[in-house]
This record gives sequence, structure tokens and C-alpha cells, in this order.
Amino acid sequence: MLINFILLFLFAGVPYYIYFEKTKKLKREQIFFLSTFLLLFGIILDSIFPQEISMPFVIVAFMSSLFTLYQANKTTNLYKLAYYVLFFNAPILIMFKPEQSVLYALSLLLTLFGLYLIAKYYERSYGSANYQSVSGITLMTPYAGLFLTTYLTALALYPPFPNSILFLHGILATDMNAILYFIIVVIFFGNFLIAARVMAKTVFGKPNDNIHYIDLTSKEKRLHLALVIVLLMLSIVGLKEVLA
Repeated sequence: MLINFILLFLFAGVPYYIYFEKTKKLKREQIFFLSTFLLLFGIILDSIFPQEISMPFVIVAFMSSLFTLYQANKTTNLYKLAYYVLFFNAPILIMFKPEQSVLYALSLLLTLFGLYLIAKYYERSYGSANYQSVSGITLMTPYAGLFLTTYLTALALYPPFPNSILFLHGILATDMNAILYFIIVVIFFGNFLIAARVMAKTVFGKPNDNIHYIDLTSKEKRLHLALVIVLLMLSIVGLKEVLA
């Protein structure tokens, strides 16, 4: 019971919602790294002390996810979006066994780190990580558009990216009931809606004539390319796990 409570506290963004959002003690990018650390700590804790699925905790995490989905669909800040997606996927991490949750969490974190890097690029190029006014980047900054589209596609749980494959692997390895299936469906479509909304707002559309568009630097391109290669390697690992 205690471990389940700790995992819920770490995964579902409780420190953020009850403290950091209200006090503004940390910057948004710092909250992303703190949330990542708490998630990794929770995954390690779950690996050392494996827990049976506790439906009350899953349901509470799911309620937190619904609130996070609402928050994610309101924000236009890429930093906030990154840690909102972490919180939104909390029920999955609690439902899956450690063998599956570790891989899914790793894939999710790598994808969100890519989104974090894009947020840094937005902040450097446009003065803010808000994407609302920066539309049509596929036409104006093709490399930034390509990598952002890649990360959003992975978050939307489309193959061949590992998020979708490891999500499927976790479902196949979990003893499911009607409530868990319902949560799975909501999380799946929620991830898709979050990613699709951002894609529609900034990747596509008519470029903003008031914006001076700047594409990724050579160093940033290499870093994003390396990250995508690692994600594709995780896809191979996930595919082997599904077929095993």
C-alpha cells in the first residue's frame, strides 16, 4: 500500500500540482527535469519492490490524468506540455509490470527530451517556448518541423516509434479488465489529441508574416538525429519483446 501511494505521488504530478504550480519556485524547464527525476526514481522503486495492480490507485491516477489532459489542451508552452504528458501517462506506468513500464517510461522520456530540446530552440529563436504564434514551421524551418513532427508522431502512439510498440507490449503483458481497457483507450486517444493539437497549431498552417523564422543549427540537427536513431533502436527492442 505504501509503495503504491509513493508511486502515485511520484508519477501523477502531485508535487507539481500541490506546490510548484502555485509557488512558481522553479522555472518550467527545471520542473521538467525534476518531474523526469521523480519518474525515474519511481520506476527504480517499482523495480525493487514490484507491486500488484491496485485499482483504487489506478483510478486516482486516472482522475489526475483527466485533469492533466485538460491542462495540456489549454497550454501553448512546450515545456509545460512535456511534463503534462508525463503526468498524463501515470496510470499506464502504474498498471504495467516493471518490465514493461521501464521500457515505456524510457521511450516516453526520450521523446519528451526531444520536445524539451525543441522548446529550447523556440525560446532561443522566438524569445519564448510558446508555439501559438509560430505556425507553418514545416514550410519555413523544415528541419525543426521534421523533428518536432517526429516527436509528436511518437507521442501520438503511431508506429514505427517505440512508444506505440511498447504501449502494445504492456497491454499484452497485463491482465486486463473492463476498467483497465477503458483507461487504456482514454490514454491512447488523449496522447493522440495532445500531439495532434500541437501539430495543427505550429507544424502546419500558414506561416506568420510577423515572425522571423530561424531553423535548427548544425549542432542541434545532429543531436536530434542521434535522439531519433535511439528511438528507432528502442522500436526494434520493443518489437522483439512483442514477438517473444
